[in-house]
Amino acid sequence: MKTLFLLGLFALTAAAQPSRLVEEFASSEGTVRITPVRHASVMIEGGSAVIHLDPWSQGNYEGLPQAGLILITDVHGDHLDAGMIRQLKKFDTVIMGPEAIKPQLGDMNVTVIRNGETKTVGKWNIEAIPMYNLKRGPAEGKVFHEKGRGNGYVLSLGGKRFYFSGDTEGVPEMRALKNIDVAFVCMNLPYTMPPEEAAEAVRAFKPRIVYPYHYRNSDVAAFEKGLSGSGVEVRVRNWYY
Repeated sequence: MKTLFLLGLFALTAAAQPSRLVEEFASSEGTVRITPVRHASVMIEGGSAVIHLDPWSQGNYEGLPQAGLILITDVHGDHLDAGMIRQLKKFDTVIMGPEAIKPQLGDMNVTVIRNGETKTVGKWNIEAIPMYNLKRGPAEGKVFHEKGRGNGYVLSLGGKRFYFSGDTEGVPEMRALKNIDVAFVCMNLPYTMPPEEAAEAVRAFKPRIVYPYHYRNSDVAAFEKGLSGSGVEVRVRNWYY
């Protein structure tokens, strides 16, 4: 009876855990695996490395490995969660992001990467792409994300280039991107942009595959419609289970 009870308890626990959707991409350095966690939080595995992007305690990190590299895009709480960073980091983890994140991370050592800079960690190449608002903000003359404060990222490994937009509108630097294989592009109002604008920006740089992320309450069907006939493959996944 005890064995049956424990088996039943295990089954209930397993059923309560969401099944993780893992996206896989071939590269000359082996398979790159990307796991959506929640909202803007992503885990990337490849090149003998584990990268956590914008880890947030509202996501489910049960069973996920700790990071060799933690990348942060911005200072807002859904991107910068010091408690979650502490849980995911090891003694030799590299924490990288814009200079603006340093005050919130206390004694943690931060490797600063600024808009336009490129750094290498292990086999990965990391490019910091400007992310900012062009027109949307909390008041007249103000924007939610100032240019230069935060970073989007292009991560490259084994001939594959992966773009993570961070919180941004369809800025010129996004539109000018080249040779992006896989893009993760934000959309939500009032903080970034609506799906239609996101689709227009994606049409400009034409990644091979695009995933809407950071899309809470947005109409991702409108994003798909906006890219119809563009040649860009749109993959919609559930980031809010």
